[in-house]
Amino acid sequence: MDGSRGAALRRARSAALVGLAVAVSAGCSGGGDDGRNGEDADRAARPPGAHSWTGRPCALLRGTSPADGFALGSTADSASPGAREDIGEDGARARHRRTGCLADLKGPDGASWKLTTTASLYEGVRAARQAYRARENLDRVHGRGPEKVHADAYAISTGERGRPGRTLLLWNGDLVLTVSAYAPFGSTAGDVREGLERIVDSAAHRTERGLRASGSPAP
Repeated sequence: MDGSRGAALRRARSAALVGLAVAVSAGCSGGGDDGRNGEDADRAARPPGAHSWTGRPCALLRGTSPADGFALGSTADSASPGAREDIGEDGARARHRRTGCLADLKGPDGASWKLTTTASLYEGVRAARQAYRARENLDRVHGRGPEKVHADAYAISTGERGRPGRTLLLWNGDLVLTVSAYAPFGSTAGDVREGLERIVDSAAHRTERGLRASGSPAP
């Protein structure tokens, strides 16, 4: 009798321990919010986009219209594979390589527009962000805006020998991208604003996407 009672107690104790282990395992796996929070934390910890230098930046703009009603004309690559230096905070010398494109555009009425892109690819994300912030602060000090496009991009109104223009600056990861567009001579800023916005937005998107390294997260 005592032997059978002892065996029953041992079986009950074992069952309780198994149940406790299952409960602890379920809690540790975060079957609800904890599991999702862990995934979100991992996603948030991923670095910003990484980009690759190219010697043919104008190729990134070909294939589709620069904007509705516009056509891409002659282009000229401006690509420098050698590293340059920026003097940053505390005399730090951030290294970067540049690549860019100069392009002629034909507007819906056949008039001549102009587009330039300049992509600076830095050796570190921090250096790229500092370069972007320095340029933004400089434009602000000189009263050139800026007009915020989103947290890490802004636009300013520019001009070139009587041609109204628009310049967009974008920071993403190790990239600082500058895109400028200029309307035909004799244009008024108000009449061409929409066209300038469409051109620089499209060129910035296509250039950033074209330079983004494979597998790098989108901005």
